[in-house]
Amino acid sequence: MNAIGSSSVATLFLLLALRVEQIAEACSCAPIHPQQAFCNADVVIRAKVVASKEVNSGNDIYGNPIHKIQYEIKQIKMFKGPEHNIEYIVTATSSAVCGVILETSGKKEYLIAGNLGVDGKMLITLCDFIVQWDMLTATQKKSLNQRYQMGCSCKIVRCPSIPCYITSRSECLWTDWVTEKSIYGRQAKHYACVKRSDDSCAWYRGVAQPKKEFLDVEDP
Repeated sequence: MNAIGSSSVATLFLLLALRVEQIAEACSCAPIHPQQAFCNADVVIRAKVVASKEVNSGNDIYGNPIHKIQYEIKQIKMFKGPEHNIEYIVTATSSAVCGVILETSGKKEYLIAGNLGVDGKMLITLCDFIVQWDMLTATQKKSLNQRYQMGCSCKIVRCPSIPCYITSRSECLWTDWVTEKSIYGRQAKHYACVKRSDDSCAWYRGVAQPKKEFLDVEDP
């Protein structure tokens, strides 16, 4: 093989290696029902973002500095979390590694679910449930106060294709994808999986809290 051919092959391998690295670094998240996101999170708040800056959060295994984006927020309401208000949220600098981009004008309100860091700051990724407040349905907003918490001992099972089944009375079958070809369809927007008095779980729809008759095993 001549020098030109060798150079071309080397270039091709380099491009393929870079492509593989890009794929490996891409952020991938499994679909999650809003109630699951609430239950899995350490912190769930309604807030405005007022500023952001890049910060150093230590070094990687090679000694290189790890940069993060730190958002300064104004907490409006906490639905779940510690006793203190959250003042800062930290995320990765790039969406390729699951970093979250939020508007810092202070005009938009967000619902933000995430984890609590050891320093009291909130940690978020693209895999967390983060949405503009005015994009939530009335049922979702009401469910943040108590209803989602009522079902945290239940398990929501996503149905990716038919047939699909639940294997336990403590499960609710999430069928938005097969019925509407949308991850966030009717069940995500208008239903909560609620624990009933016999320890079974069932979908409940409505803005009002579930009636005693429903919790006492009335068919939904």
